[in-house]
Amino acid sequence: MPTDARQQFADLLERHRKIVFKVANTYAWHPDDRADLAQEIAAQGWRAFPGYDPARSFPTWLYRVALNVTISFVRGHSLRQRYSVPLDEELHDVAAVDIDHEAGQQLRALQAFIARLDPLNRALLLLYLEDHSHRESAEILGISESNVATKLSRLRQRIRTEL
Repeated sequence: MPTDARQQFADLLERHRKIVFKVANTYAWHPDDRADLAQEIAAQGWRAFPGYDPARSFPTWLYRVALNVTISFVRGHSLRQRYSVPLDEELHDVAAVDIDHEAGQQLRALQAFIARLDPLNRALLLLYLEDHSHRESAEILGISESNVATKLSRLRQRIRTEL
């Protein structure tokens, strides 16, 4: 691939690197797993970049790549034995500081709930928490908007029931 394409990908990846880390943090709690997953997302993004259409949203494309890589990674990697699901790096810090007992219990319950979700629902919840529209979530996940709406409704009901 030409050098300018490499630079373009590097620039886009740098501008939207939070997407990579949010997805990696959502699926991998162990620091080594997070680093491996983030690296794999970047590598697969580079491999897929020749197929990227610049007329489309790069963040949407990157989310799709990241989630597809992550789902494959979770299926075939030792993450199955060690993964947990803090929503972002700040939750690790929150768990480490002195918070009241009730807030700590709620945080652990939420993490446990998210950890029990299958990869598609976990990805959907991540996109929902990131304020992506149903249309954007459908495009990223490769499912219909009505399927997104139905799954989100069911997830919200499960959260109300289980937490």
